[in-house]
Amino acid sequence: MSEADGLRQRRPLRPQVVTDDGQAPEVKEGSSFSGRVFRMTFLMLAVSLAIPLLGAMMLLESPIDPQILSFKEPPLMFGVLEPNTKLRQAERLFENQLSGPESLVNIGDAMFTGTADGRVIKLENGEIETIARFGSGPCKTRDDEPTCGRPLGIRAGPNGTLFVVDAYKGLFEVNPQKRAVKLLLSSETPIEGKKMSFVNDLTVTRDGRKIYFTDSSSKWQRRDFLLLYDTVTKEVKVLLDQLWFPNGVQLSPEEDFVLVAETTMARIRRVYVSGLMKGGADMFVENMPGFPDNIRPSSSGGYWVAAATIRPNPGFSMLDFLSEKPFIKRMIFKLFSQETLMKFVPRYSLVLELSDSGAFRRSLHDPDGLVVTYVSEAHEHDGHLYLGSFRSPFICRLSLQSI
Repeated sequence: MSEADGLRQRRPLRPQVVTDDGQAPEVKEGSSFSGRVFRMTFLMLAVSLAIPLLGAMMLLESPIDPQILSFKEPPLMFGVLEPNTKLRQAERLFENQLSGPESLVNIGDAMFTGTADGRVIKLENGEIETIARFGSGPCKTRDDEPTCGRPLGIRAGPNGTLFVVDAYKGLFEVNPQKRAVKLLLSSETPIEGKKMSFVNDLTVTRDGRKIYFTDSSSKWQRRDFLLLYDTVTKEVKVLLDQLWFPNGVQLSPEEDFVLVAETTMARIRRVYVSGLMKGGADMFVENMPGFPDNIRPSSSGGYWVAAATIRPNPGFSMLDFLSEKPFIKRMIFKLFSQETLMKFVPRYSLVLELSDSGAFRRSLHDPDGLVVTYVSEAHEHDGHLYLGSFRSPFICRLSLQSI
């Protein structure tokens, strides 16, 4: 064989990749098989979850039938509205001794409030005393509320008595000295052909002869209050024109108009109840940075407004986002309970002071709800701001000199 023939018969050696076990091709084939198994398992798991989820979405009924709403872009949280931590300077009172002290009022140094266990209580000298109960036990869960009762708005009358609304029972007058209870108006009494389902707040004239109160819905009860945020049905109220989810209410110093918080619309309406404009209404403040709850007078001649849920700008507001997406809202309430949804509500507490013309005067914040949580009312008394809550187990007190 010639040297040339020998060269033609030689084959170039291919490089060999040698591993510790010398099984490179088999390892590659095993990895490919494992990948296919993983993808198949993942796909089967996704299908097994998707089928019941789709079935629930198709078969379960949604408790709400929301309308499409369009909100303006929330006001920028700069200047007077700039976030701060002033509410964190507050101290907690009667912690873990109360349950949801929604609304507060003073007669002298004694403070009164209604709680989630159906009681109207007196707070004085560090002591808690039950003075009234409108329902009967048990009072452990939200399903117990209709029989237990849920006192909400509370005001002091001119003769040392209290006027209280119970979300389920109606309007009451309470004598705290005698512990006497008088039913003024039952929720079972039809108003314009409808029974009241969610009596929420009230305001009283100085002589105690007229009481203006809100019934937030003729459909949903207080225990279903989250459904009101996502349904927004228009309710007709005696003397108060047509309002969206009327909540907190406050009579003006001249008693010629009442302010009504339209919570789901993030605004406050002014409704005239006397004088030449009686029966008319106009906007007091709109496009608020939060969803207003109770309204109470401030010593400056303006008003304190509490908001347990905000509309951050800059930032993201889930309620604003969902307002134009009724399909998504229906799905959410099909799949999740109200208690589950409450866990996703940001614990951002906001208290606003408004001027007598509705301008933002100042704002007090607790961005993470570290001290003040689920704020429902700001009640000013003797140089302090007392903060009620529809859910928290305490009252907060904040010195106005410190802010």
